[in-house]
Amino acid sequence: MPIFEFQDEEALGKVASVDTTDVIVEVGNVDQLKRMQVNHLAVLQSSKPGQHLIGLIAKVTRKRGTEDDVNDGINEHSSELNLCRIALIGTMLDRDGEKENVFRRTLESVPEIDANCFSLEGENLTGFMRTLSSVSANGNVLTLGQYTLDENAIAYLNGNKFFQRHAFIGGSTGSGKSWTTAKIIEQMSELSSTNAIVFDLHGEYAPLTGKGIQHFKVAGPADVEAKHTIDDGAIYLPYWLLSYEALVAMFVDRSDQNAPNQAMIMAREINHAKRDYLEDKGLEDILKHYTVDSPVPFDLNFLLNKLNEINVEMVSGANGRNKQGDFYGKLARMISRLENKISDRRLGFMFSGGGEVLDFSWLEKFITSVLGSTNENGKAGIKIVDFSEVPSDVLPLIVSLVARVTFSVQQWTPSELRHPIALLCDEAHLYMPQRNMADSADDISLDIFERIAKEGRKYGVSLVVISQRPSEVNKTLLSQCSNFVSMRLTNAEDQGVIKRLLPDSLGGFSDILPTLDTGEALVVGDASLLPSRIRIDEPSNKPNSGTVNFWDEWQNPVKENRLPIAIDNWRKQTIQ
Repeated sequence: MPIFEFQDEEALGKVASVDTTDVIVEVGNVDQLKRMQVNHLAVLQSSKPGQHLIGLIAKVTRKRGTEDDVNDGINEHSSELNLCRIALIGTMLDRDGEKENVFRRTLESVPEIDANCFSLEGENLTGFMRTLSSVSANGNVLTLGQYTLDENAIAYLNGNKFFQRHAFIGGSTGSGKSWTTAKIIEQMSELSSTNAIVFDLHGEYAPLTGKGIQHFKVAGPADVEAKHTIDDGAIYLPYWLLSYEALVAMFVDRSDQNAPNQAMIMAREINHAKRDYLEDKGLEDILKHYTVDSPVPFDLNFLLNKLNEINVEMVSGANGRNKQGDFYGKLARMISRLENKISDRRLGFMFSGGGEVLDFSWLEKFITSVLGSTNENGKAGIKIVDFSEVPSDVLPLIVSLVARVTFSVQQWTPSELRHPIALLCDEAHLYMPQRNMADSADDISLDIFERIAKEGRKYGVSLVVISQRPSEVNKTLLSQCSNFVSMRLTNAEDQGVIKRLLPDSLGGFSDILPTLDTGEALVVGDASLLPSRIRIDEPSNKPNSGTVNFWDEWQNPVKENRLPIAIDNWRKQTIQ
């Protein structure tokens, strides 16, 4: 049954002029003109039966007629013109083959002169947007809130396309970015087999709870000291899980003239250390196929001893005298960097996991906990991982490590057994920067996330990039995102990123970005098909987004012991 059943008497006006993508509608009276709102949707009769054209109201004017208007043939008999300019953006088909109510982002036809124009609002708007999202109001749908221009219409999104084509959520500080993310997480957690990892860099999603949500934390110094395990919510990311390139970035100083030799020795000796581990455990089947990048544990002391031996190695020379080996003294700086990293208490999650993380079965336990979906092995599907105690200098490396493990597991899972997973990347500009702002650790992070952005869809890995500075996020990653939820943006560069995503006919729609209210969003992309202005619903559990009411707080008594507690936590490097 067609969703549009307009009567002629409901028309707001008639088409007076038709261009390639623009239509001028003459509105009958001022009362009707007042219903024509800029950035609202309108429906136009098509020249073909069974079709309606959908347009976005771009401009509404009321003016006295001029000689030019008469010459253009817009209206030869009226001394006053009530005009509305509409940008055509698609066609609604009553039927397409066996399908009913199909929307296409192409213009199947153009309206004829004197064709009726109708306002799209209320139930018609809700039905239209529901059709766009290919969802049923009774099913498990993804909703963000209500349309700002018509609060009776629920904003449905196509959950499949939102995650299939990657998404970006952005907005200036305090615009409601975390609120929107929390709303999406809340709905995801209600699905029976959801699977997602949230990269929480500041612990702001700690208040989110529910049977489908589980919280983890990258082990800080206090967790290492207390020997907390993954069962306690503490995650260890041991050094042997890093790729060869990541290990080199961490331990080798690229500015050192011996860096190429150090990287070569590192690859050779890590390979030997892994082989020694596999031989010791009797794992012959893996021994035949492993590489330097295989996730196989190895003893760091074994590696250090070998590097020290090579660094002071003497070999036989002429006349029976010993001489310095080829790499004598050339590994000293690398060994020092390695020893410093091992002794750094901030990096305990990498080097101080104890004997458990060297156990061959540890990887399966880790992946089952972090990548398991809802009800799989009794785990929750949404894993919120707190990275707040990870040092900033290694943050890109560590966040991308979790992403690489996720992608690798999906890649090596047979297609018939694969289960999709989403990565929600908060504060993405910190580990997905522009290439010209990246160092070696950032380059490794970018390589991993760019590969997920380009190839993730075929392996069932989705990216949701979340940032307050879209202009600082890597352009390649943004170009792979086909869905954008943009909150208020006040910076011209950030606005420009979003504007470039819109078709030329809709470029003016993004002019509302700096005027959006807190909790309002401009939604563009495959999941909604049409650009939409949406007021985001309040999530059940609000994140700790850090918005403080300064004026109110300055009128309240100061909390006791706040400074001594802060100093104590600072010294211990943990929040208690």
